[in-house]
Amino acid sequence: MNTTESGRKAEEAARNYLDMRGFKIIEQNYRRPHTEIDIVAEKDDVIYFVEVKYRADYDQGGGLEAITPSKLHRMRRGAETWVTEVKWRGEYSLAALELAGRDYQVMNFIDNAY
Repeated sequence: MNTTESGRKAEEAARNYLDMRGFKIIEQNYRRPHTEIDIVAEKDDVIYFVEVKYRADYDQGGGLEAITPSKLHRMRRGAETWVTEVKWRGEYSLAALELAGRDYQVMNFIDNAY
C-alpha cells in the first residue's frame, strides 16, 4: 500500500472516530495555496480544523511529533482562510488526531491544543 492509500484510510478512520463522537464533517481536504486542512468538522457550534497524522508503527515516532512549527503555521493560515471564505463568526479550534498501526487505531485526539 502506498502513502496516498494509507493517508486515505487514516482520514476515513479519523472521520469515523469524529462521527461517533458527535462531530459533523463539513469538509475534507480543504486546499488553498500553501495550506491544506485534512478535516473541517463542527461540534457544539465550534469549528475544528483537524490535522490527521498516521504512523504504521512507532518506530517512525508519534504522529503528533510531525506537527512542526511550520505545519502549525500553515494550519493556522488555512483555518483563517476558511473562516474568512465562509464568513464564520463563531469559535474555531485547531486539532490533531493521531492514528497508528495496521488497524488505524486512534492514539490521541487533541483539540484546542495549539
